[in-house]
Amino acid sequence: GGRMAVLKPEAFHGDAKKGPYFEGWYFKNIAPGGEKRWSVIPGVYIGKHPQDSHSFIQFMNGATGESWYLDFPYEDFQADNERFDVRVGQNEFSGSHLLLNIDRQDFSASGRLDFQDTNPWPVTVFSPGIMGWFAWLPGMECYHGVVSLDHPITGELTINGETIDFSGGRGYMEKDWGQAMPKVWIWSQTNHFKQPGVSLTLSVAEIPFGPLTFNGFIVGLLLNGELHKFATYTGARIEKLALDDGQVEIVFADRRKRLEISARRGRASSLQAPTVSQMDRRIMETLSAEIHVTFSIKQSGRWQVVFEDTGKYAGLEIVGELDPDKF
Repeated sequence: GGRMAVLKPEAFHGDAKKGPYFEGWYFKNIAPGGEKRWSVIPGVYIGKHPQDSHSFIQFMNGATGESWYLDFPYEDFQADNERFDVRVGQNEFSGSHLLLNIDRQDFSASGRLDFQDTNPWPVTVFSPGIMGWFAWLPGMECYHGVVSLDHPITGELTINGETIDFSGGRGYMEKDWGQAMPKVWIWSQTNHFKQPGVSLTLSVAEIPFGPLTFNGFIVGLLLNGELHKFATYTGARIEKLALDDGQVEIVFADRRKRLEISARRGRASSLQAPTVSQMDRRIMETLSAEIHVTFSIKQSGRWQVVFEDTGKYAGLEIVGELDPDKF
């Protein structure tokens, strides 16, 4: 049932679902040095009409901004609803590896990447993963899970004839599922700071809830093995939100902790996202953003900066216009 689905965010939830429904897993893979960076996004779309249902794999070259959306028959999709084990045609995806075997006229990809020591967002009944208590709300349009905040990669891929060795690089994995992506959101992620093992993921979205919408947000900063969370359900708030042509400034705070973020988009490319009718919405995403992060903790009434750095090769999506008054 729904409850199990929430507690295992990485497993497949779409079994016997009526459309519209989508589920997608996002793998961000960055080779050592950062020049070569690729996202791979396998998924499935179940339409209201059977002819709209299909599976897919999207690829994005983060260095050039090029993207490819490869359609597969719906029948080519297989997934385990107990654990993260997904197949699209001859391609395999799990929490510990991805294996590609694609040879088309306009796109080819082969090879295998393995992921060790993954860092999932902790999941408990009281706070089921990244969604917190939103995960129990009925009728949520879209759910979100972080499969791994940061992990080392080994292996190589050959994409369009170019072989890239990812060994020694770092990755990030998440997934989304539901009826449609929110109409309005900001998403960003980077785990390329001076100090390895630091990861930032943030998601701010306008969430429809019955006839109302509210702005919800979920932010995690993994630092020295500890995950600092700021979210609507932890009682944090947004003190500042400024959007200006590819530049984002946000300040998240609760009584004890404060996180200031300033991000610049860089070169973006277009990905396809689900709507209630089809996978027909274009969103702009980049893997070339830089995010400046300042994290402070209140000690004896004063804010002390405990971490300040700029994360590179960051994913950043800015979709629609958020209304700052809804926080």
